[in-house]
Amino acid sequence: MPLFRRGANRVTVDEAHQRTQSADAHAVLLDVREQREWKAGHAPGAVHAPLSRLAANEALPSAAQARPLVVICRSGHRSQQATELLAARGVDAVDVQGGMQAWVAAGHPVIDEHGNNGSIA
Repeated sequence: MPLFRRGANRVTVDEAHQRTQSADAHAVLLDVREQREWKAGHAPGAVHAPLSRLAANEALPSAAQARPLVVICRSGHRSQQATELLAARGVDAVDVQGGMQAWVAAGHPVIDEHGNNGSIA
């Protein structure tokens, strides 16, 4: 049984944080932004898989395979596209409304590629 209800394909950043960052989290936060954006800043513990690679039908990173996914991008547009692609592959996935911009606005942490405070590019 999927972790996410059918038809409930969008979540808020606070729901995304709870589902992926809490002690009892079962889902993976999948960041579908491009490499430059990822390096500038991403959520701690997120897994990176750019939309361009997903659209080319590349496999998910091993840490994201066979797990429910919460998909995030900068604003929410690319994550919607990625969620549709993943759903077509049979993956249990939802996208985050407002993306990383909303994540930061809600006060959730962002780190750069070195683990320091990051920013949204």
